[in-house]
This record gives sequence, structure tokens and C-alpha cells, in this order.
Amino acid sequence: MSTPIIPDLVYQLTSVSDPALSPDGSRLAYARSWVEVADDGNSQSRSRLMMIDLDSGRNREFTQGTRDSAPKFSPTGESLAFLRGNDAGVRQVWVMDAAGGEARQVTHAPKGTADYAWSPDSGRLVYSADTGQNGYPNADVGVAAGPQVTVVGRVRYRYDTLGWRGDSHFHLFVIDVAGGEAAQLTDGDWDDNSPVWSPDGSRIAFVSGRRDDRDLRALSEVYVVPAGGGGPEMWSQGLYSVGAVAWSPDSQRLAAVASDAPEGMVLWQGWLYVLEPGREPRRVTTDSMRPTLGMPPLSRQPELRWTGDGKIVFLGESHGASYLYRAADDGSGSGVETLWGGSGQATSASMDREGKRAAAAVSTPASPADIVEIDIETGKAKPLTAENTGYLEDHPAARLEKFWIERPGFRIECRLLFPPGFDDSRTYPLVLDIHGGPNGAFYDSFVPAQQVMATAGYLVLAVNPRGSSTYGAEFMMAVLNDWGGEDYQDLMAAVDLVCERPYVDGSRLGIHGYSYGGFMTSWSIGHTGRFRAAVVGAPCIDLYSMYGTSDIGISFGEPQWGGSLVDAAANL
Repeated sequence: MSTPIIPDLVYQLTSVSDPALSPDGSRLAYARSWVEVADDGNSQSRSRLMMIDLDSGRNREFTQGTRDSAPKFSPTGESLAFLRGNDAGVRQVWVMDAAGGEARQVTHAPKGTADYAWSPDSGRLVYSADTGQNGYPNADVGVAAGPQVTVVGRVRYRYDTLGWRGDSHFHLFVIDVAGGEAAQLTDGDWDDNSPVWSPDGSRIAFVSGRRDDRDLRALSEVYVVPAGGGGPEMWSQGLYSVGAVAWSPDSQRLAAVASDAPEGMVLWQGWLYVLEPGREPRRVTTDSMRPTLGMPPLSRQPELRWTGDGKIVFLGESHGASYLYRAADDGSGSGVETLWGGSGQATSASMDREGKRAAAAVSTPASPADIVEIDIETGKAKPLTAENTGYLEDHPAARLEKFWIERPGFRIECRLLFPPGFDDSRTYPLVLDIHGGPNGAFYDSFVPAQQVMATAGYLVLAVNPRGSSTYGAEFMMAVLNDWGGEDYQDLMAAVDLVCERPYVDGSRLGIHGYSYGGFMTSWSIGHTGRFRAAVVGAPCIDLYSMYGTSDIGISFGEPQWGGSLVDAAANL
């Protein structure tokens, strides 16, 4: 009999992420992470870099830090840079010989660095660093000194996970790898992130949000600045939001994941564009997929690779699964090829210099994450890691079934997880799990909370109702100004259909959700009595309060709920 997966899996599982291929494709660096429990019972997240020789298959621990991540080979392949964090969570760029040896610190940003990129000659780095006043002005003053006052002068005075921002912003700096003082490239009352150095070494492209209404809308632009300093030039006229950029081999154009929708929806449904000064942006992908994005400065953008044959290789998503795509840069949209994927969720990927070999960190329904090597020409993939094989042999994951239901206007994709040892002659309780967003999605991936419930003997139903991403812009935008409307009906229709199966005990239903999923959980138990138990996680139950106090109440809330607090009052 198998052992259920229980919440202590966070101490048992090892995570892998941040794959980085060397330019010649012979070596792969990646981050290996785990949770370490100290003698006093306190736990700490740890991570180190691993290095695989792809010809021999040899895999070895490459760094000895406690918080090492985000490796990147230099263009020559001779050096490896990475981010190393201290106990306070402040990360700096370190560099070491790619063959091994001692690492040395290159950046010394007081509040740490968020992202970085090599210069094409491997001699310099551009990095994004946190600057200015952050947090409460008198945070080090004791309680005895009396109440402290913080004056807020802007709408977006704090950010989720980053905390109170005050006058702090992310800006770009350039530093010699050999050492010395860093030169600041950008400044101003905005954030600059995701720098990419042009192949000819003359310019640096980056993503920023500099419009006058930047605090009120989730909008961003692409700028290009001379590598030696100067005034940035905007290259993304005609687009409302941009999430990632890559240079063409001739340094004259940019590939960008962006959106021309006024709602600033690039995070949820973007397209790949080609940008060139003096010309309208040219869309090169269709609505059948969306390029995968990170969330700078919290997480890096997956790599885009513009190859010399006029193709752009990128990681993307469609119908709750990840794929590696290749698009022609001529703007036709008809030249998009699917190279690999369809059976998991890839959160990051890296490619060699020629775009012939790729590596991706992939989660599947049966495994939290592993690194796979992909032959881009054949689409064949092979696993490079198997970190959690022993645990999963003793604690097998739930089986996943996918199906569709028909609803007015849309087909709704659903996922049903079955307990190990499932017996269709028995009956089982069912839990409806609701994702966040509302523009998030459930993928063909390992979701720890779902696995805990399913391996404990529950059927778990995970629905992607209208509003979910990876199904196209029309599907995703159908939830705008309609929270608790047709999205709720999609969820209940899926429950109705599954409850027709003879092994489902319709009298023992539970419901769970987090964030928007928490809203929908509370909404559901307020509109039906069919659920016997509910777990409401991180809910935005009072939308009035969320609008006025959260970090995204205006920039996110107004597009979602139909305008300002006054305009949307009927919908709150």
C-alpha cells in the first residue's frame, strides 16, 4: 500500500530550476534547492548550483553557497556568473571559472541585485539593483520611542513580497567583471528591469514603466540605452505592456513579449512582436499560445533566442501545458512551429548559441520538477535529473485525467486527480480546487496541495473556467467585470458533470481556493449549500477594501471590475 503525500513534503522534496546551457551546448548549470531543518527546529531554504557535462552525463555540485541561483555562462563560455544571497536575502552577482574554483563577488549593491546580463565580450555585466529608501523610514527605532509615522505619497507604495517601497526603485548599473566601481545607467521615479546587452556591445535594452499613469495601470515599455550611458529611447510605441526582450543577431531589432491591449494583459496573454525604431510593432505569433513570462524583479524572464536563420525560439503555453516554439521573424504568424512539449509545465528554459539544443525545468503530474535536455531539431527530450525518484516511489502521485465540458460560448477544460489505488467500485469524496488570478490556470503539473488531498483519498477537481490564461485572449478576458458570474457557472457545471460518475459521493463535497480562488470559494458557499467543507485561502473577499488598500487594487482591480470604485460599485 502506498504512503500518502503529506504536508511535510516541503522537507522531503528537492527542487531544480534556472537551467543555463553553455554557449557551445556542452555543459549545463542549474540550481538545486531544498529546505534544511536546524537542530533548533527552524527551517531555511537552501540552494546550490550543479554542473552537468552533457557528453559524459557527469553531474556534480559546483558551488558551496547556501543561496546560489540564476547561473549564466559568459558568451565565451569561460566564466559562470550567478546570484548569491546572504542570510538577510540580499543577493549579489558572483563570478567563477566555468571549469570550477573559487567564486568572487562582483556587485556590492546595498539592497542587492534582481537580474543581470553579460556583455558580448564577457568583460562587463549590466545588472538591475534596488536603490533608494525602502520600508518604514524609522524602522530601527524601538517601541519606546513612541508611534512612528509613514507618509505615503503615491498609490503604489508597496509591492507584494517586496514590502513597503517608499522611494526605492530598481535601476540599471554596469560594472567590469574584473572589479571596480559600478556606473549607474538609469534613474528616475520608476523601475528598470530585465536588461539585455546587444550582440555588438553598443546598447542595452530593458523593460520599464515610465508613463505618467504608471502607478494606476500595469503598463510597461521597452527602452534602449547606450552601454556607455545616455538617454534611453523607447522602442515599443503602439504597445501597452512588455514582459521580455531579446536582440536580433545584427543588433538592429528586438523580439519582445508584449500586448497591444489597453488592459495591460501581457502577464496573462502576450504575443511575440518584432520591434524596430520607426516602424510599427509586428506581431509574429497567434492567439493559439502565449509566451512564458517571469515576474521581474521577483523572478527572471525565460530566455528568448533569436537565431541567425531568422527564427525566434521561445518557451510558451497552450491549454495548460508548456511547449517550445519557433517563430519566423517576418511577421506572417504562419511560421510558428511546435518543437517540443505538451506533457508538463516548464517554468524556465535555456538554449545554446546556435539554438540547436535546449534545457528546461519541467513539472509533470507525476513529479515536482526535473531538468530535461531537448534536441530542438528532432523535438526529442531526455531527463537529466531525477531528484525525487525515491520519495515518489514510496509516495506515488495521483493519476490525472483531463476532459472538457461544453458551456455557452466556450469549452471548459477540467482536470481530475484520482487517489493511488483508485477503485471505481467504491465512492470517494470530491474537492473542487479553484486557481487564483482570475487569469491563472491549472497546468499538467505537480501541485502539492492537490497531491496532499488526492493521496489522502479525495478526488480533486481542478477546473480552468473562463478567465483562465493559456486559452486565448477572448477566453481570458471573458471574466472581466463578471467575477462570480459565468465563471461560477463554469465551476458548478464541472462539479455537476463529475458528480454523475458512480464513484463520486455527491454528499461529501469540499471546496478550496487561494487569492481569486479564495474569493470564488467564499462566493460559492454563499450561493450554494452543496459543499460540506471549505478552505478559503488569502481571499480578496471585500473588494472595496482590496481596491483601497492592496498593492494592485487600482492597476489590477479597475480592469477586472469595470472601472474605478465609483464606476464599478454595482459589481463589487
